[in-house]
Amino acid sequence: MAISESEIAQVRSATDIVALIGETVALKRTGQRWTGLCPFHGEKTPSFSVNAEEGRYYCFGCRASGDQITWVREIQHLDFIEALRLLADRAGIELHEDVNAGPARQERQAALAAMERAVAWYHERLIESPDARGAREYLRSRGISGATARQFKLGWAPDEWDALTNALKLNEKLLLATGLGFVNKRDRRQDALRARVIFPIFDPAGKAIAVGGRVLPPTSEGVERSDAHVEAKYKNSPETPIYSKRKTLYALNFAKDDIIKSGEIIVCEGYTDVIAFFAVGLPRAVATCGTALGEDHFRLMRNFAKRIVLAYDADAAGQSAAASVYQWERQHEVDVAVARLPKGTDPAELAQRDPEALRKAITEALPFLQFRLERVLEGANVSTAEGRARAAELAMDVLAEHPSELVRDQYLMQVADRLRIDLNTLRARVAELAKSPRERGLREVANQPTPTRAQPRSPLPRPGLEALRLYVHGPEAMKERLIAPYFVNEVQREIFEALCTKQSLSELIDALDLRGQDEAAQVLSELAVQELDRHYGQSDVTAVVAQLMRSAVIAELKSLDRDMREGRVTPEVALATSRDVKVRVELLETTDGDVAERDLRHWLLERASLTSS
Repeated sequence: MAISESEIAQVRSATDIVALIGETVALKRTGQRWTGLCPFHGEKTPSFSVNAEEGRYYCFGCRASGDQITWVREIQHLDFIEALRLLADRAGIELHEDVNAGPARQERQAALAAMERAVAWYHERLIESPDARGAREYLRSRGISGATARQFKLGWAPDEWDALTNALKLNEKLLLATGLGFVNKRDRRQDALRARVIFPIFDPAGKAIAVGGRVLPPTSEGVERSDAHVEAKYKNSPETPIYSKRKTLYALNFAKDDIIKSGEIIVCEGYTDVIAFFAVGLPRAVATCGTALGEDHFRLMRNFAKRIVLAYDADAAGQSAAASVYQWERQHEVDVAVARLPKGTDPAELAQRDPEALRKAITEALPFLQFRLERVLEGANVSTAEGRARAAELAMDVLAEHPSELVRDQYLMQVADRLRIDLNTLRARVAELAKSPRERGLREVANQPTPTRAQPRSPLPRPGLEALRLYVHGPEAMKERLIAPYFVNEVQREIFEALCTKQSLSELIDALDLRGQDEAAQVLSELAVQELDRHYGQSDVTAVVAQLMRSAVIAELKSLDRDMREGRVTPEVALATSRDVKVRVELLETTDGDVAERDLRHWLLERASLTSS
């Protein structure tokens, strides 16, 4: 059964588009609108705009546009009904549709509800249960206070086979849908995590979607398990219908405000590292969830910040996939830097021992290529010719991986100075290495143009655009003074006629799309997110209407001239009419403007009637 238009409108009305888009894009208030970097194409200057009142977004760069439903469809790759259901669930609206239409949606909602209950249960165990004393002591030893544990909703999974399952009465289907448990070989429901500190994982909107669990160190009280020696330190939820590791960043829901404010995002390896950065006053850290940093992570991060700092162990940072990092830097127009942490030290340890050193490591983070070069050169024996040559070969291998010849040459000069080797010799060597098939392929991929949705569009008459902008956002008096014959451009006339139906902008744009009036839909989408640069009074409205009428009169006088040449109007009548009309146009912005506007309006309507007949 189809969903009614009234329910679709209700879902749109109940969904705050700024909050929705703000979960994945850093939006900043600009006048009456919200702006940010477009998630649909790479850019350095914001061209993406959101109108909170009308519930519309538009990119002036690639012309992507839509409402709340379109946004969910594009970002999550859903069809219309799936996106509508998701937003309805979010807003607590019950859609009246076929009961068999959404089993997957109902299962997803049940899984999210179960995960939320599980997180609350784990958290309560950590705070109140006597058997969690060892976990509380471990967290304190890592500098994590009770307040911090509450902020991140940390928890404790007791050393029992089915404590969570029984407490929440989770059936087999929910255990599998959430990853919270399974049915063992004895056909009994069993918890997936036990005797572990729990780190809940949330989506950007703050909904619990997974959990990660850490075993306590052997010295901590409360860890007397016979199988503890075979347990991995960390164990995370598996992929489920509500959780995708490659698309999730731990603590993004907590960090995104400071990421937007600072323009920087810190990426860690572990949950406690993230919490440590919050503790030292850098609440913009996130972590991957048991996976390597990948394409989907970069696509998500670049919507929030353009500077990405890797706060990994030095060896891990140096071993990052260089080719991928360089490609991501260019493709997503981000700058990747690496924090220089003391070797063998993680952020959580450094935060306790020397908080200022951790903050300094972020402030002085090196560009990714420079960090990799420093790692090579710091270990070089520059006291011998052989040592310098060996260091140069290693440095050349690192430099040759970068796709930009200009960037490589900047660093070549540094290497030549430090190793006291002729610059031209190094240039020749790097050029040779860069021509290898692997590097050539990398450069070809990296240099591919960024795809864009924007298609060339013929410029539209300025008077019509300004009048429509005032119709959408300006004083009510503007609407009373416009008629369709004023718009000489067909696309602008289509938009005006649609606006006269009094539907919402989203409904109008949908209707234009359905009728195949694509350009009209696109222009109206653009107008929806524009704003007036000042208050428009009566005199301003009169000026805009006068300008619009002049363009309409000029076009109609040309039509009158054709009528005369083709014998439909006598020269005497055409000349007299033309003289009379021009006089009235000159009077538009004078004290006699009201009368002149009334007469011209009547004439243009009369001409339109003749044309249509």
